[in-house]
Amino acid sequence: MDQKKVIVADSINEKGISDLEEVADVTVDTSITPEELVKTIKDYDAIVVRSRTKVTREVIEAAPKLKIIARAGVGVDNVDVEAANEKGIMVINAPESTSISVAEHTMGLMMSLARKISLADKSVKEGKWEKSKFMGMELNNKILGIVGMGRIGSQVVKRAKAFNMDILVYDPYISDEAGLEMGVSVVDLETLIRQSDLITLHVPLTPETRNLISADELEIMKDTAFIINCSRGGIVNEEALYDALKNNKIGGAALDVFTEEPPQDSPLFELDNLVATPHIGASTVEAQRDAALIVANEIITVFQDGSPRNVLNMPVMDPKNFQLMKPYLELAEKMGSFMMQATSGNIKNMDVTYCGELAEMPQHDILTRSILQVILNPILTEPVNLVNALSIAQNRGIVVTEGKRLESEGYKCIIELEIKTDEDVFSIDGTFVDEPKIIKINGYWVDVKPEGNMFIAKYQDLPGTIGAIGTKLGEHEINIATMQVGRREAGGEAIMVLKVDQSVPQSVLEEVKKMDNVDGAVSLEFD
Repeated sequence: MDQKKVIVADSINEKGISDLEEVADVTVDTSITPEELVKTIKDYDAIVVRSRTKVTREVIEAAPKLKIIARAGVGVDNVDVEAANEKGIMVINAPESTSISVAEHTMGLMMSLARKISLADKSVKEGKWEKSKFMGMELNNKILGIVGMGRIGSQVVKRAKAFNMDILVYDPYISDEAGLEMGVSVVDLETLIRQSDLITLHVPLTPETRNLISADELEIMKDTAFIINCSRGGIVNEEALYDALKNNKIGGAALDVFTEEPPQDSPLFELDNLVATPHIGASTVEAQRDAALIVANEIITVFQDGSPRNVLNMPVMDPKNFQLMKPYLELAEKMGSFMMQATSGNIKNMDVTYCGELAEMPQHDILTRSILQVILNPILTEPVNLVNALSIAQNRGIVVTEGKRLESEGYKCIIELEIKTDEDVFSIDGTFVDEPKIIKINGYWVDVKPEGNMFIAKYQDLPGTIGAIGTKLGEHEINIATMQVGRREAGGEAIMVLKVDQSVPQSVLEEVKKMDNVDGAVSLEFD
């Protein structure tokens, strides 16, 4: 058998390279240009990168032997994952490598804010001795709010407890019971923001978390409170933060990440109550060493026909089976996105049943993992992938049940999905007929393509109710493109599914929910 070949295109720790050299022919070229990479990638089975090298579609399409793209770090913004999917190439990373480093940096920024360390340092270096100017506060007995309880958030909890802090956590996928076991209180986001003396953010940047902290949230913070962001730029609205800091609406802020990096002429840097660092949360010798060792071990595992832990796209799959599953993977992703937006509360159970030909297809559990990945990823700071989705769900107390049924109600294949939360039960059935379709919502027959902007309302099927809902949307200049309704009997519970030309704001949803004969309403957005 030919020896596998690996190219290391960015600088990584030497121990990772030496581990790879035990099983593969390793080329280290940390100055390789994009043009050179396109020409030479055809010879390699794996590539290791950090941030400098971009693994573009052009590179991937020029790589007939490539099996693995390994990012020695967390994010994969420099990898075209979609192109890798199409070629069946695994994309792996090292999500756990930076957890301790980022958690420690978070604590360091907390201390800098609480004790005004950076300001005092600057003052002393300017020849001043202003002891009374830098009166600080203790972290002891203060309330720390942690938004996101993934790997990093959990590490911050451990360190904050050493400072004798009381800890509030906002994470929709952490139950009260799990919070008790960790010694934290699980609360909603508004409660956390109102009550915390310090707030630290540890969530990924997604459409749901962009501008998670904006003017409204900053307005309800204590005027002495501090906010720290070591996760991703864009989660805190920087214009709103500038206004809050400038007008002393909050005590201070610390940012390791920015919407634009490096930031250009940010007015934030004029303020004394801001501490800023240049995205160095993960920049420790230990984190970079661990990242190199983790990806090296993952590559070795794949070369030895094992199952890696940190696959961001999909596990190894027979090409024939992948082609059979490909349309249903698209359906599973759409159904997961639908459920993620339609349900509220902590998920307790997820039941999925594969009907018709899907029941007999091999490896259909990959669809369950795909659904979980889409549901969990927008919330958790730890990357959820097709390999770890089930274990993460289990760790979060979510009971996942799979079933099979040969009957498929006249369709070739159906996926039935039901989510039970501590607030509600919601179910959808989906199929693939040339494109993904939702054919049932809560047991009512519909025929919906999950795309664009959608509005769903549960209501009592009484005269005038449909018209009243339409009128309410019209009052807010929300145009209805198409409408479907489903019911079992006249005058009973029914469901309305609308395609609308723009997203329905939360404020409008609340107005609809308060209407007579309306039992609930949700707004959904699809790419």
